[in-house]
Amino acid sequence: MPLMLSLTDSSVHVILLGAAGVIISHNVAYYRPSADAMKFGYVGLLSFALAILWVCLSRWILVTTYPENSEYLNWLNNAIPIHAFVGWMTISGTGFRSQMWYDAVDQQKDQKRKEDTQKIVKDAELFKLRQQLQPHFLFNSLNSINALIMLRPKEAREMVLKLSDFLRGSLKQEDDHWITLEEELKYLQLYLDIEKVRFGHRLSTNVVREESTQKLLMPPMLLQPVVENAIKFGLYDTTGEIVISIRSWLEGQLLYISIENPFDSESSLPNKGTGFGLSSIQRRLYLLFARQDLLETKSANGIFTTIIKVPQTNDKSSNN
Repeated sequence: MPLMLSLTDSSVHVILLGAAGVIISHNVAYYRPSADAMKFGYVGLLSFALAILWVCLSRWILVTTYPENSEYLNWLNNAIPIHAFVGWMTISGTGFRSQMWYDAVDQQKDQKRKEDTQKIVKDAELFKLRQQLQPHFLFNSLNSINALIMLRPKEAREMVLKLSDFLRGSLKQEDDHWITLEEELKYLQLYLDIEKVRFGHRLSTNVVREESTQKLLMPPMLLQPVVENAIKFGLYDTTGEIVISIRSWLEGQLLYISIENPFDSESSLPNKGTGFGLSSIQRRLYLLFARQDLLETKSANGIFTTIIKVPQTNDKSSNN
């Protein structure tokens, strides 16, 4: 076969075969049956039709170009079955690869939509949990202020100012903005100052923290509900003084924070009465870290202990 004839034959077949591949690729991009069996059948039939069209169109162009070359035309006619089979395999292979690629793209988009939806739901639930904590705390504080107004107006004013500072700080906190343990403890101190106005000398705190934990990151407003729970079970059922101990340390990639408070084992059941505060913290930790083992409670020898574990991952952002 002459060189020019060979080049023409190859060019016509390759160009038209490429066009058939583009056609089937674009076709499966816009229409793919939902059932897997129908997908394979659809691509198989479409590629077969395109292969026949490719053979016919290529033959027509070449016959029109070389109408008097009987030897070449005879060879071209004999090669039709081979061309049809090769064309079908090539076009169907392109179609199946395109179909799998577009299916993978669709799955990634679906997964992204699911993740976005789950994030919206998670953020909404986190926001709801934190908003539920505020009325609970406000209810107790306002009741205390109401009780102090007539008896100790100076302390009532002091408590209003501290409550204002506490609420102003809470408005700035968001679950997706992490803060250091040092910042969390400063914020917690505002809450404790409010409670000390309520309970006076009966409430004392002892904070022990390792120096290495000062700058470790954690979700904001995580400790206040725990301390509120400690005050509830430590002071409400007793008449004496209590000390709430707060301790932090680092083990591996976990920041440990323990809160201990004494309780009267005869008048309270702290292991059952963890209340909304601790359950909300456990839910927040699960939503943030997808782990159920980050909150522990135990009681022994008249001491109730709550332990919070905060994973130190690398995808946190601080307000600083």
